[in-house]
Amino acid sequence: MKVKITRNFQVTIPVEIRERLGIRIGDYVDITYDEKEGVIIIRPYRRKWTTYELGRKLTPEDIEEVIREVSNEVTGNY
Repeated sequence: MKVKITRNFQVTIPVEIRERLGIRIGDYVDITYDEKEGVIIIRPYRRKWTTYELGRKLTPEDIEEVIREVSNEVTGNY
């Protein structure tokens, strides 16, 4: 499927692919380049959300775990 690159180097993901991947406005995607194959790979980015109850005190271990999760996301170690 061919798509055009705009002057801002943006690419529109065709509706058929967006629907199959469940990508919606505001979602993030992970883009990588496979040098061996010479292809760009776009994957939906599914972030695990960590939630805590309001009023619950966070332990130092809870805080360390959140820091580890964010660090892994930034470095790409999912």
